[in-house]
Amino acid sequence: MAGSRSLTNTLYNLWSLERVAYSIRVFIALTGVMAVCWWRDELSLLVPLFLGIIASALAETDDNWQGRLKALIVTLVCFSITSASVTILFPYPWLFAVGLATSAFFLTLLGAIGSRYSTIGMATLILSIYTMISVSQHIEMNNPHIWRDSIALIVGAAWYGVLSVVWSFLFAHQPVLYALASLFYELGEYLRIKATLIEPVRRLDIEERRLALAKQNGKVVAALNVAKETILNRMKGSRHNPQVSRYLKLYFIAQDIHERASSSHYPYDALSEAFFHSDVLFRCQLLLHHQGRACQLLAKAIRLKEPFAYSESTEALEDLKKSIDYVKQQPETNRRLLRSVRALAQNLTVLEQKLVDAKNPDALTHQDISLFDREVHTFKEAFIRLKQNLSFTSLTFRHAVRIAIALSVGYGLMHLLNAEYGFWILLTTLFVCRPSYGATRVRLVQRMIGTVIGVVSGWALITLFPSLIVESIITIIAGVLFFAYRVSRYTLSTAFITLMILCCFNQMGSSAFTMIMPRLLDTFIGCAIAGFAVFLILPDWQGRQLNRVLANTLSTSSRYLREIMRQYETGKEDDLDYRVARRNAHNADAALSSALASMLLEPGYFRKDADAGFRFLVVSHTVLSYLSALGAHRETLQDDTETDALLERVISTIADDLDEIANDLLLKKPVKLKSETEESLAKELEQLPEEMDDNLKLVLTELALICRQLIRIRTLSAQLQHQAIEQPVTN
Repeated sequence: MAGSRSLTNTLYNLWSLERVAYSIRVFIALTGVMAVCWWRDELSLLVPLFLGIIASALAETDDNWQGRLKALIVTLVCFSITSASVTILFPYPWLFAVGLATSAFFLTLLGAIGSRYSTIGMATLILSIYTMISVSQHIEMNNPHIWRDSIALIVGAAWYGVLSVVWSFLFAHQPVLYALASLFYELGEYLRIKATLIEPVRRLDIEERRLALAKQNGKVVAALNVAKETILNRMKGSRHNPQVSRYLKLYFIAQDIHERASSSHYPYDALSEAFFHSDVLFRCQLLLHHQGRACQLLAKAIRLKEPFAYSESTEALEDLKKSIDYVKQQPETNRRLLRSVRALAQNLTVLEQKLVDAKNPDALTHQDISLFDREVHTFKEAFIRLKQNLSFTSLTFRHAVRIAIALSVGYGLMHLLNAEYGFWILLTTLFVCRPSYGATRVRLVQRMIGTVIGVVSGWALITLFPSLIVESIITIIAGVLFFAYRVSRYTLSTAFITLMILCCFNQMGSSAFTMIMPRLLDTFIGCAIAGFAVFLILPDWQGRQLNRVLANTLSTSSRYLREIMRQYETGKEDDLDYRVARRNAHNADAALSSALASMLLEPGYFRKDADAGFRFLVVSHTVLSYLSALGAHRETLQDDTETDALLERVISTIADDLDEIANDLLLKKPVKLKSETEESLAKELEQLPEEMDDNLKLVLTELALICRQLIRIRTLSAQLQHQAIEQPVTN
């Protein structure tokens, strides 16, 4: 009985994993096709049916079942047109080359409309090359049934598409659970890293830990965006569904936790020095560490659909309050810094309450539950986005040009070398060539290593197990594992898809051993084309775009500050305008972190600004943490004419200066190294009397800290601009 219960729990844990659910769909699709081919003794149809399934699975995007059905119809229409065009034009190389380049450009440009269309466009390009595989084989064997395999490709795609729609109908909310579980897990990691900042240890490398925190913030922001889009897709037509409402409230809890977790109330090195002989910071650190663990326990509970059994940290909170009271009674205590510690404790107390709320989110009420939808919904909106991207300044446009030229070169080499399996050159080029040099470089290495592993494994397994039945089982397992590791482990996924293709062709009568060397050679040629394309054709070096990314970081922070202070006037309300401003600021911070990470993978000359860029990231993330603290403690301030005038002057100065620096960076104008206004404003705020309302003093303290960071931002911006001006303007 115990063994049976353990097996049931294991299976349920596996079922709760997104990768496993995805793999089950693929397994059903591949097994069904394999069974039909064996039953009808039509193993020659195995490859086109399998390739159709793969293309359809690659085109799959998250949506409710109605949205997925519409996407499937669009996908099948695109697939049918593409398959027919390839079949008709393939015997005419020059016409086909023109068609390939044109379709590659426009299908890649679809990414400007949105990620959904980018996925469908990429899958359609992949299917066009899959069609080439089938057509070329028929032409070589003088087979009159040239359309049979093209139709089989569409049938395979339709079969997986229908399975995907049915799955989406039966398990409509499964992707939401995955997204929310991932979100709270990343939040837990963020809290754990944040806890290390509060450690009262001398000679601590705060900058390194802040950088790690900024990088983890990028992961949290990405998880927030995925969760929002997933929930938004379920809200279409079912806004009042109790389950959707529950998930939406959990998402709002995650947003609140993120804002509070990313808050900073004073430089932690100063707090560590002031309270080095006290346990107050250790208690803050311990509580924050426990709250990070609680977030990850919540992630597990969501994933397994279990109650969130979280015991409130009442004792830890009480000990923290007693520690603060004790420090307060000491005559030598720094009262100004103690106020910051008390604000930190208050923030942790509210964060604890948010975790308690997650135990029963249905009991919560939100005044504004609207989400900002960035997706295109009309042909007019789609046309406008496409028109906006018809320029060499658009990264999508540049990548579309790059893909079109790279595939044309690959097609030319395929004919020049008279490569029997030359379509692998095109497939490799398409899969490896990414929008950025760094991503292409990583993918290129992974593709080559994965291919070598795949062909060696294929040679060994086919030699050891010549039985077609065993090879069929290997084919299905390899296909499933390809999709299981497609996102997380690209090297392994490449090895598995190589193994699957070798086994498929071997079952059709083509010797897999004769394909090993062509597969390796064509892969290396395709990787070389992709590498040269991203290096030579309209390269998107991150260093040359860094000024725009930095400018966006500062301008979104300015907007976030204005929205925060508007709420101090009108009262706390998480309305859509405020949440959009907050999310845009965090998105910009994450984009800067991502750009710098890509920059490190670029050639030495183009990454010479990386060190200054990472220092800027630390400073800009620090500013964002001070803004988050202002947002976390939003309360209506007492009416006072003198105070109101001071706040208006301070906020206007900071926001305007952020916008000014952002504009200078964007236009590559010299940034002023010093601002007397900022210096005097920071001193004025720091010298205000301590005997004032705690909330008002907290606001003024945070604004003073932002003023101090503006001075560092100016220095780093001027340094980066000076280096940028020295760079040549040619591509």
